Amino acid sequence: MSPARRTALPLAIALALSLGACQPATAPAEGEAAAPAAAAAEAIARPAKQYAIEDFVASTGVMGASFSADESRLLFSSNRRGVWNVYSMPVAGGEWTDVTSSDTDNSYAVSYFPADDRVLVTRDQGGNELDHLYAIEADGSERDLTPGENLKAAFLGFTADGSAFHVISNERDPRYFDVYRYDSASYERTRVYENTTGLEPAIVSGDGKWLALSQSNTTNDSDLFVVELATGQSTKVSEHEGQAAFSAQDFSPDGQWLYYTANDQGEFAQLRRVSLATWAHEPVQSADWDIVAAYFSKNGKYLAVATNVDGSTRVKLHDAATGAEQPLPALPAGEIRGLRIADSETKMAFYLNGDRQPNDLYVLEFGGEPKQLTTSLNPAIDPADLVDSSVVRFKSFDGMEIPNILWKPHQATADAPAPALVWVHGGPGGQTTRAHSAVIQYLANHGYVVLGINNRGSSGYGKTFFAADDGKHGREPLWDTVEAKKYLQSLDYVDDDRIGIIGGSYGGYMVLSALAFQPGEFKVGVNIFGVSNWIRTLESIPPYWESFREALYQEVGNPETQRDFLIETSPLFHADKINVPLMVLQGANDPRVIKPESDDIVAAVEKNGVPVEYVVFDDEGHGFSKKKNQIEGYGRILAFLDKYLRDGAATPPPAP
Repeated sequence: MSPARRTALPLAIALALSLGACQPATAPAEGEAAAPAAAAAEAIARPAKQYAIEDFVASTGVMGASFSADESRLLFSSNRRGVWNVYSMPVAGGEWTDVTSSDTDNSYAVSYFPADDRVLVTRDQGGNELDHLYAIEADGSERDLTPGENLKAAFLGFTADGSAFHVISNERDPRYFDVYRYDSASYERTRVYENTTGLEPAIVSGDGKWLALSQSNTTNDSDLFVVELATGQSTKVSEHEGQAAFSAQDFSPDGQWLYYTANDQGEFAQLRRVSLATWAHEPVQSADWDIVAAYFSKNGKYLAVATNVDGSTRVKLHDAATGAEQPLPALPAGEIRGLRIADSETKMAFYLNGDRQPNDLYVLEFGGEPKQLTTSLNPAIDPADLVDSSVVRFKSFDGMEIPNILWKPHQATADAPAPALVWVHGGPGGQTTRAHSAVIQYLANHGYVVLGINNRGSSGYGKTFFAADDGKHGREPLWDTVEAKKYLQSLDYVDDDRIGIIGGSYGGYMVLSALAFQPGEFKVGVNIFGVSNWIRTLESIPPYWESFREALYQEVGNPETQRDFLIETSPLFHADKINVPLMVLQGANDPRVIKPESDDIVAAVEKNGVPVEYVVFDDEGHGFSKKKNQIEGYGRILAFLDKYLRDGAATPPPAP
């Protein structure tokens, strides 16, 4: 995730890999009312088979899609061997072919080369997020295209003719990303943009002439620049008043326009374009929610647009010339994700995902019917034993409406009320969405109601709501979680006295804050690599976040000028107030929330004489991507909750 993107700050956890929250699930059509709380409350209770964590983790994760040059095969990523590797398979369906076969470090598919069977993949080391870009030759040999220590690189795309591709790397200066042009045949490279100002490179045009970059002014305000690479001339294309976020989406294939999203004209991001000849702007598409992505097929026949509609992503395909929506055949229930149109513009690959269905890969020949290529859900799991989520809302302490995603277990009834959890997403600025989540389905399957709160400051609900947490961390957003607990207590199928709180990354910070700043509200807390000391976290952020440093300081606090405030809002300095059982999980290689954050809070809370469980994974970073670690981590979370929330919440905690 790019730090400059408005949708979430860099502390946000990559939930798709770590907590099993994959892609948005079925939701009402745009403009249709979301399922009310009553719909979940009135669901008919049914006996549900309970499954072990091994059953949930045995489902296969798949993501990414790239067509081969002849469009006969697809390149994608999967964790079916326990860690993420790269595979290919026939478009017609069939056996998978290993492209990488690591048992240790995760590899992810980037792209086939446009004219042959070579592929590009990316890989870090043990979750340290120092990604390198590798070319894998047709004979299977591998070449690191970005060699060196302590550098981070990423692929920006091939030129339209396929003769070259662009890569960003911070090897020259660890704070900033330069742009390099690689020859597709020889891999010889030339630096085409030296970054001395901290702007973040986003997209290079297909003709290689233009580079779009973003600048984060605050977490709510950004600017967009276009650089002519031949001359170095930079043009700001985001003149605006007040706070507004601009995000580059794609250059038109004819090289005449930059398409971008911006929320300067209202609460939500809309799709517009700017002429590269005159710098005049034109509207393209509008929506009642944030348009979050747009991209062209290679020759410009199609424009795909994604909109975040109340926690679900709507993807629509348009005729790029007329703007008319292109009808698609009837698809199985679920949301389209990861859409990729073949260069011939005759077919597309995509994923379908739903609450009860992890990502499954499909191919659609335009004019034909979709073909399912993968079946990801473990066949030992009956989808009927899983649960559907619903969108619910409550009014917080000051009347602000708070959106949430609710998962209700089949077995929870008024006669048999269930324990419950407030689930807090990462960020700040993330969003809990309607999605398949292995860990949430596991908890619901074992009888826990889960309320995924989108507290003030979450993305997806307008820029005013997004900005409502600025400078207020540890206070108003936290108070929303207390109101979430009260909402759960209003449901007759929830046990009022058995409500805990769980979250990862910034959500983990919220867990610790709830226990330290609102003692007595929650019976237990599960902190998954959350911040305990803002001063240390802000002083130890990776150097490649330099372009985002000031924006993060304005959001959370400046460790040089607001030290007292950060002490006030850091749970570590108030750990003596934590008087209920706490579980902490941490990756030893986490570059975002470093291990001392968890070490120190564990040591401090242990002094209070309350149960503390601490799980460290030596081969993980900011997220638990390996199946063996997910089995241990999720399994231990359930055991902790069963011991201290389901069975032990009636025992009063010791005095602080």
